[in-house]
Amino acid sequence: MSARVHPLACVDPGARLDDGVVVGPYAVIGAGVEIGEGTEIAAHAHVQGPTRLGRGNRIHPHACLGTDPQDLKFAGEVVRLEIGDRNQIREFVTVHRGTGKGGALTRVGDDNLFMVYSHVAHDCQVGSRTVFANNATLAGHCEVHDDAIVGAFSALQQYGRIGRHAYVGGFSRLLTDALPFVKTVGLRPAVLGVNRIGLQRKGFDAERIAALVNAFRIFLRSGLNAGAATARLEAEFPGNPDVAYLVEFVRGARRGVIRALPGRRGGEESGGEGA
Repeated sequence: MSARVHPLACVDPGARLDDGVVVGPYAVIGAGVEIGEGTEIAAHAHVQGPTRLGRGNRIHPHACLGTDPQDLKFAGEVVRLEIGDRNQIREFVTVHRGTGKGGALTRVGDDNLFMVYSHVAHDCQVGSRTVFANNATLAGHCEVHDDAIVGAFSALQQYGRIGRHAYVGGFSRLLTDALPFVKTVGLRPAVLGVNRIGLQRKGFDAERIAALVNAFRIFLRSGLNAGAATARLEAEFPGNPDVAYLVEFVRGARRGVIRALPGRRGGEESGGEGA
């Protein structure tokens, strides 16, 4: 089964469309674009290369993928965008290619939902099964790990990270990293506890959730700094992969992680061992 391209679409001869690809009217597919089997490109969507889309994606009207990065240092070097399989990319979403000095690659995994007007900037790395609500925005060089949810109108600063299974509430302003497994909410963001409902929906059993609740009680409420708290977590939860990931995430922070609790000022600390 060959690709089906509407006669009013504009597809560059240098693009490659696999079997079952559907391209709607007035869509624009540029040179260097590769589109995997069964992906649908709706009317007025724009895909610029070099970009690779995997299988079974649905790109909705007026989405714009693979255009030049919004970075004044970009000088036309060859940079890429790679998007995996079965992603839903809704109207007016923008995902830009990388920059030469930032790794030259923006990457998005599988089974993600990007709602209307959400934005993924240059050199970002987005995992799989994430949800970006309307107008959620990543600056350049950010990371969003698997199964995270980013609320509407939330923004993550350059080089920031959002951890696995995190829930970021709407209108949150993230200047440091949002911890995995918990709910982080606010213009001056605070941690509202473990994301129990979200974890249950992802198949976490009661014992696994209880271990995370206890681990975050130590990390957030013990009064220890980040370095001492992560050392205690390693001692008290040996062999627990969720806690090990939490410790690794904190120690990998470039600007620190959000540790504030509701009603308390501050709470953003360096993630290094000496914090």
